[in-house]
Amino acid sequence: MSSELLDALTILERDKGISRDVLIEAIEAALVSAYRRNFNQAQNVRIDINMENGLMRVFARKEVVDEVFDPRLEISIDEARKINPNYQVEDIVEMEVTPKDFGRIAAQTAKQVVTQRVREAERGIIYSEFIDREEDIMTGIVQRIDSKFIYVSLGKIEALLPINEQMPNEHYKPHDRIKVFLTKVEKTTKGPQIFVSRTHPGLLKRLFEIEVPEIYDGTVEIKSVAREAGDRSKISVHSENPEVDPVGSCVGPKGTRVQAVVNELKGEKIDIVKWSDDPVIFVANSLSPSKVLDVIVNEADKATTVIVPDYQLSLAIGKRGQNARLAAKLTGWKIDIKAETEAREMGIFPREETIRLFDEEEEYYEEDDFDFEEETD
Repeated sequence: MSSELLDALTILERDKGISRDVLIEAIEAALVSAYRRNFNQAQNVRIDINMENGLMRVFARKEVVDEVFDPRLEISIDEARKINPNYQVEDIVEMEVTPKDFGRIAAQTAKQVVTQRVREAERGIIYSEFIDREEDIMTGIVQRIDSKFIYVSLGKIEALLPINEQMPNEHYKPHDRIKVFLTKVEKTTKGPQIFVSRTHPGLLKRLFEIEVPEIYDGTVEIKSVAREAGDRSKISVHSENPEVDPVGSCVGPKGTRVQAVVNELKGEKIDIVKWSDDPVIFVANSLSPSKVLDVIVNEADKATTVIVPDYQLSLAIGKRGQNARLAAKLTGWKIDIKAETEAREMGIFPREETIRLFDEEEEYYEEDDFDFEEETD
């Protein structure tokens, strides 16, 4: 080993964060293995590396015994005392056995070890960096596409975007810049493997955190998200500060904030509703933009029966039941929607106090901001 290699180890320690002592230990272990393999030696050996000039020597370690059975591992007491009169039985004698051409093998082995350790260290650094970014959003560039994945460059590594995590209304091309949600970071023998998504509800949540300062600083909290990627989503928001309008904060001046999220998601419609710990109010809000007359709550089954005006039934259910389905996901309650006429025929009558409550509720939803199709299943 040359002094140049020792200098290189010092540089690696500084630039890559790999301990010089760790590298030296790894090189010593690899050289022991190389010595045994190349010179067909089985005895215990130790590698000594001079840290000043890089000079390297091989020492065989033999146990002092009265009677020698394996001369590769043992040395008699008489032979040992020729080297040093103070040796006793069971002591270890070290004898230099450095081969003449060991320098070439040593240099090659050291290079392999350093290369491997640098690669492992870089993988470890990348893993440490990205494991902290799990469930976070990043901007990547589409590199290539095959039948199973889209490969997205995140700078130091390529992430995998599986088919089932791609939005159905999007078509990707190489060099496209997209925002992705990191769903999983795995440590493999070939290095870190990162999986990302464009359909995960967390992507919608992170996009609002970027666009809405009140969410980022904690003034407004996103309580729940329900998403059918590429088509429509609902989020519920809440603020402990009574002077802050959580829905208005997310919509932004003239809808600029929510529109930025919609644009990133290629036109995905987004409903922003006010969260409430009262299931009656929360379920009614979640069915926005439809008007609700009453919500009958069954706590035992965590189910609700929602009464809406007859002309609002199709709007409450939504196209292919989407509005009701998303509302159920958002609230965590089962929702059975009935028109007022049907409910009265079944003996279920809207309560006047609930109707007044909903009439007094401030209208948060700007119907002009989005298009809705009134269509029942």
